[in-house]
Amino acid sequence: MCGAELHALPQGVQRVAGFLQAADHPHAPLMLDGAARTAQEAADGLGVLLGQIAKSVIFKRQEDGVAVLVVTSGDRRVDEKKVSALVGKVGRADPDFVKAQTGFSIGGVSPVAHLNPPVTLLDQDLWRFEVVWAAAGHPHAVFPLAPEDLKRLTRAPVADVAQTPPACPSETP
Repeated sequence: MCGAELHALPQGVQRVAGFLQAADHPHAPLMLDGAARTAQEAADGLGVLLGQIAKSVIFKRQEDGVAVLVVTSGDRRVDEKKVSALVGKVGRADPDFVKAQTGFSIGGVSPVAHLNPPVTLLDQDLWRFEVVWAAAGHPHAVFPLAPEDLKRLTRAPVADVAQTPPACPSETP
């Protein structure tokens, strides 16, 4: 990517593409034909497992109003109690807060290139996969990366931040 093609992309995607290019990430954002506002839409559009979608969830830390980004596997739900234990009490963030803090609308929040750098945590469950897909600043834009690259790009710690998946019902003869 030489830079000229960035101007045809939506503004948020341009910011993510520029960040990835500056960080020598080998993959530019990819614009999907269909929306990828949810992890399921992204997985379906890409033909990958739901867990391979690195979804970005924004919380608002109650004590100081700082944005807290949790990047979790698409087949997991964030456990607010676990997050609060690590960074201080958090609550849900409304769409206006998300847009003002990140520069991205819900459904396209990238794990990188935020307007205001958030406190960030990475879900350890992402390491189940060699490649995950993250939003790239727009509901139609994604980019691939290895979980280790996500750690390098965000400089965030890896933590247990997901709810425990339900156990499979035992099979009885």
